[in-house]
Amino acid sequence: MRSNHKGRSMRCTPWVSGCLLIAACLLVSGCQAPETPKDLLVPTEAQLKLRNIQTRTFDVTDRNLAIRAVISSLQDLGFIIERANDSLGLVTAARFAEPNYYDVVSITVTVRQQTPERLTVRVNAIYNNKPLDDPKVYQNFFAALERSIFLAKE
Repeated sequence: MRSNHKGRSMRCTPWVSGCLLIAACLLVSGCQAPETPKDLLVPTEAQLKLRNIQTRTFDVTDRNLAIRAVISSLQDLGFIIERANDSLGLVTAARFAEPNYYDVVSITVTVRQQTPERLTVRVNAIYNNKPLDDPKVYQNFFAALERSIFLAKE
């Protein structure tokens, strides 16, 4: 035992020891990582359906032409281009959504060569950090993109 400066002995009471033991056990058990679900990265039927809605194939051989058409389409739809990476075939853009103009729509478009004669374009749209799954949104974009590709080919 240790003595403090007034000569009284400092003892650890059973109650304090018990509290310290419980706190230590809780601290150690709180550091345990949760178990990872086995189906964490398994695609669902809904995800596959959404991917189908978000993807179109075009009879275009020039990838640069397609990327320029994507950028033009996004600008025509009121988006501000944030990034365009030609080597990855990636374009990201955003705009404020009507009618409030404080809601944000973000969009990511990837362009990849499927065959020497065809390109695949995939669009992913997010409204206020929630994925958009309405097919009409993607149909509108692809209609604008088809017009831009047609004009760029002339």
